[in-house]
Amino acid sequence: MSTLEQHIDVGVPIGKAWDSLHRVENYPRFVNGLRNARTQAEGRAHLGIEAGGRSREFEAEVSDREAEHVMEWHTTGAPDLMGSFSLQPIDENHTRIQARLEYEPGTIRDTFGGPKGFAQANAIERLVRSDLEHFKEYVEQER
Repeated sequence: MSTLEQHIDVGVPIGKAWDSLHRVENYPRFVNGLRNARTQAEGRAHLGIEAGGRSREFEAEVSDREAEHVMEWHTTGAPDLMGSFSLQPIDENHTRIQARLEYEPGTIRDTFGGPKGFAQANAIERLVRSDLEHFKEYVEQER
């Protein structure tokens, strides 16, 4: 299992960042390749993704440790992906968001295509960094 961790600082209070992360239907505005997303009952989300020229539909389970400002998720079924967002206040108007993604490199390649090995890790890192930058723009514009 490979793990990727990235973080970004956003210019909004922790409550605003936390609320924005929970609006799953807005994820296509800042997650590359995500065509549609909707919240379902019992902490589930449905995601429509286009990547590597392929369209896929996924279900994910989302759980919160609200007191710690940690949101964890994992896909149900293939591909087997899991991750989390941890939020930490920097000051009253700034928040650090730590994204963590755990994945099997072979599963990513089989599901989405793309490079292998080190090139794949670099591509995933760039994608996560880009999504975090887009989230920063999104949440700061929503002030």
